[in-house]
Amino acid sequence: MNISVSRPKSRSQEIRESLGHPIIDGDGHTQDLLPVLLEFIDEVGGSKMVDRYRAHPLYKFVVEQEALGTTLEQRRHDGRMFDCWWGYPSKTFDRATSMLPGLLEDRMGELGLDFAILFPSESGIVVSMDDEDMMLAGCRAHNMMTAQIFGPHSRYMTPTAVIPMKKPEQAAAEVEYAVGVLGLKTLNFGGSPRREIPKYAKQFPEASRFITRPELFGIDSDYNYDILWAKCQEMKVAACFHAKEHRQSFSSYVYNHIGAFTQGNEKICKALFMGGVTRRFPELNFGFLEGGAAWACSLFSDLISHWEKRGRPAIEDLDPARLDVELMLSLLKEYGEETQVRASAEIEKHLRVQPARPEYIDEFAACEIKSKKDIYDLFVPRFFFGCEADARMDSCAFNPNLNPMGATMQAMLGSDNGHWDVPDIRGVIEEAYEHVEHGLMTEADFEKFTFSHSVRLHGGMNPDFFVGTNVEGAAAAVLGQK
Repeated sequence: MNISVSRPKSRSQEIRESLGHPIIDGDGHTQDLLPVLLEFIDEVGGSKMVDRYRAHPLYKFVVEQEALGTTLEQRRHDGRMFDCWWGYPSKTFDRATSMLPGLLEDRMGELGLDFAILFPSESGIVVSMDDEDMMLAGCRAHNMMTAQIFGPHSRYMTPTAVIPMKKPEQAAAEVEYAVGVLGLKTLNFGGSPRREIPKYAKQFPEASRFITRPELFGIDSDYNYDILWAKCQEMKVAACFHAKEHRQSFSSYVYNHIGAFTQGNEKICKALFMGGVTRRFPELNFGFLEGGAAWACSLFSDLISHWEKRGRPAIEDLDPARLDVELMLSLLKEYGEETQVRASAEIEKHLRVQPARPEYIDEFAACEIKSKKDIYDLFVPRFFFGCEADARMDSCAFNPNLNPMGATMQAMLGSDNGHWDVPDIRGVIEEAYEHVEHGLMTEADFEKFTFSHSVRLHGGMNPDFFVGTNVEGAAAAVLGQK
């Protein structure tokens, strides 16, 4: 049954046919693969590993939804956040489309899409397993599964490998296998693992897992992730994050969801920049999915303003040792209120206290910033930002009058197809095009948003990324190969 033949032409299809360029979905999603994953986990880790997965709370949460059986009072008591109970599409064909690559290929025309880059949904829980053996086996099994299921449809779509991020050596090894052996072309680094805080791990070992800090990869890490960035650069594959900042409302999913990906991606992007990763690995592109691009505009502006005040040589002007205490005391005596003069002895003690000097005076040293142009060069061309169709504020990415130095950010469309917040996957391109119809983007901006920025994120790493796909010729033109 050809679904597209039996249904009227969608507005998204009409828009696509009116354009002079293809449309790439930079962040679609797969669904309902977790039960299938067990077959591959058995191949990787054996039947006992399958049993461990079946018994794990994360697996039960997806398959049995047992956590959603809790009451409001129970969640208030144990601090469990309230998650979405309708996380999947409610339309039968849409849910099936995110599950069956053959059906997605059949519907590409009516969706207004030419090519899709697909990230996991529930099967992505493998990267969050607290047991290291389960995490490694799950990631390997997931990558084998997606390579097999989606491989025959590579002209129209490509799946994403999930990478275990708790230790850089493990991450680099899985990148080597996923790209070098399985032939996968895109990576999902998920979000940020949690690290125990040594003080609390020692004092409160049973509770320490609840008192943690995020892994930022670029700064303050217990590990050196440079071996991972080097491996990505070597394998010619972009480093993509679906980072999420977990909130703690036990009654409102909406509260927990708004801004979660924005803040999760922002903290990692900021750490990679300030840790000098884009300086040390000049050929590596980074993608941040589902958080939009408005936060990227704000971060770029804030980095510039903070460097102007706290980078070298400006930071030296903030040294407390420069304070002239004697002059301060004379001003206090001449201009102080009576109560201030009476406290002059205590005030003097306070003024003579010198705070400890930080170990790193120039916090921009790792990225070797000498001018605002350095910030531009290490940020704007290196980072790409996935945006959903209905995110109006993402048009900020294309506003050179708003962004410092006339910058525009590399925002790209991610449909989020396969998730609850796309009520009809036939309407995504129609909704995205409203940016043009409302004067928030030009047609040229829309081309970058829906095509060339995705091409540059992945094809900029690997010129052969789109060879053999439905967009090969147009992608080659963007990359300057024709």
